[in-house]
Amino acid sequence: MGRRWVDGAGVLRVGGDGPPIPLEVAASYRARTRGLLGRPGIEGALLLTPATSVHTFGMRFPIDVAHLDRALRVIAVTTMPPGRLGLPRLRARHVLEAEAGAMAAWGLHTGTTLTLALTPDAAPPGGTPGRLTSR
Repeated sequence: MGRRWVDGAGVLRVGGDGPPIPLEVAASYRARTRGLLGRPGIEGALLLTPATSVHTFGMRFPIDVAHLDRALRVIAVTTMPPGRLGLPRLRARHVLEAEAGAMAAWGLHTGTTLTLALTPDAAPPGGTPGRLTSR
């Protein structure tokens, strides 16, 4: 059975030992639909789950987009300017968004595995409260 996520916050680490990066989780339909629309920027990253693609219509700034599989492994990274429609990735289960250039600065690239430390109410059932790591 699949994991069920809820909206919340946490910390993202690239490769398991990178510096902590602030993370927002958008799991509800409303939160995923809103995403980064209308914001002047974001500190850290936004995880959309479940998601296979994104768009940047109505965005005020370009973003980096990383498509993640179920194990939180990066399968593709792109930079999208405002007003674009991204293609869906078939193996993607989650999409991570950040301001353009942020993912390169974090060392995030295709094949990287991410580690998430989430607040207890954002962790999916069956996991340790407040902590979810990829396998």
